[in-house]
Amino acid sequence: MTYETYTNPVLNADWSDPDVVRVGDDFYLTASSFGRAPGLPLLHSRDLVNWTLIGHALERLEPAGEFRSPRHDCGVWAPSLRHHDDRFWIFWGDPDQGIFQVNAPQIRGPWSRPYLVKEGKGLIDPCPLWDDETGEAYLVHAWAKSRAGVKNRLTGHRMHPEGTAVLDEGKVIVDGDRIPGWFTLEGPKLYRHDGWFWIFAPAGGVETGWQGAFRSRDFFGPYEERIVLEQRDTEVNGPHQGGWVRTRSGEDWFLHFQQRGAYGRVVHLQPMRWGADTWPVIGDEGAPVAEHRRPDLPAGPPAAPATDDDFPGGRFGRQWSWTANPQDGLATQHSADGLRLTCVRTADAHDLRRLPSILTQRLPGLPSAVEVELELHSEEPGARAGLAVLGDAFGWIGLQRGTDGAVHLVHRFAEPVADRERDAAHPRLAPRGRARLRIEIGTGARCRFAYDTGDGMRWSGPVFAATPWRWVGALLGLFALAPTGTGHAGAATFGEFRISPLRPL
Repeated sequence: MTYETYTNPVLNADWSDPDVVRVGDDFYLTASSFGRAPGLPLLHSRDLVNWTLIGHALERLEPAGEFRSPRHDCGVWAPSLRHHDDRFWIFWGDPDQGIFQVNAPQIRGPWSRPYLVKEGKGLIDPCPLWDDETGEAYLVHAWAKSRAGVKNRLTGHRMHPEGTAVLDEGKVIVDGDRIPGWFTLEGPKLYRHDGWFWIFAPAGGVETGWQGAFRSRDFFGPYEERIVLEQRDTEVNGPHQGGWVRTRSGEDWFLHFQQRGAYGRVVHLQPMRWGADTWPVIGDEGAPVAEHRRPDLPAGPPAAPATDDDFPGGRFGRQWSWTANPQDGLATQHSADGLRLTCVRTADAHDLRRLPSILTQRLPGLPSAVEVELELHSEEPGARAGLAVLGDAFGWIGLQRGTDGAVHLVHRFAEPVADRERDAAHPRLAPRGRARLRIEIGTGARCRFAYDTGDGMRWSGPVFAATPWRWVGALLGLFALAPTGTGHAGAATFGEFRISPLRPL
């Protein structure tokens, strides 16, 4: 018998720190969203291979005042997604505030406001467990040394059954410092199986680490450990944290991420089984698979989270997030001909990394061409709008109203250490105030910028190497800005945004 196969990664973009749950015949996944809003993306699949983005569980980060400006590597870290008592639950750690949760009767909501379960610095990667065998509820979490001064350990608590509080001071249930060769133990996912408490947790760092499994008859330990997935001679460096899920027919699968630099953390699907010694065996006897038989599930049509957008009715799709909490009434206007962004007045127009009003989506993991139509309506000298690749370094191409009253095609960039941008190419006139902008993203996230102002597509400036932030892959961004001043500064309209497999001009 022959079987259809799938190829990893099944999500080839930055869906960092994934967790997964099955409810009936449906699979749902969430991921870290850090400082972007909306956060806590929600993905759906029927076959574990094809995924679509169906919404977000967190409209704004709280407290709102802390996220009025970008905090790119803060906010929502490593969520856990569970279904209990006919509700969906998501727990996550904010390394500066503590452990939060939201819950909802349906995956599409309405989701509750964030609830602070445990306050404290450096509390990260929480995962709850409602134990059907004992009726107890538990919570496990890891530690961020940057905030707490400690790491490489997992702390366990009894938890209120309603998920509202921990009921004790907590106990270190796994101390990575006591396991020879283990370091940076984090990202625990807690399960009950075959009479054991199981914790799946990675260690060794995101670039070169491994996936571990721990088991104990008692939640508070002691735990045995084993490495159950590691790179070996594959190209999948540091197969890192993720979640175990079982299909209705009893097949076991494991979804985890791989760190890929500017592309962020892409998601792989690994087969899993329970060995004769009752320990999990993931991948090909503990090594990641590049290709494998598909899960024994009805195969759906090829699908992936949306990227293209025609901005119907002037609204943007679910794939877009702001770089901080959106400011009401400031950034978008309704439009029949595309997405109209207000030219936001700011003193920081020279550094896109500082701005909350940039609309972003994930960098595609395969060589791709990104194109968008742009028209600048603002008459304000210095007003600008464009298409950006955003990370520790950034580059953008777009339109700017000059002091001469004309609209110019401009292309600028900034290196990671630079505190302001500089020209990547000489400005050129854009006589109609319109342009089609293009970025070709090749191997190694090397980007070439191009434009068409009415006489054909032309290259602009040197190749730009996209860079990630500390924990976040590079982002594509749309923006409209104006210098500080008073009054309305006009707007820019974006239309027909497309990401397609890379084909040379």
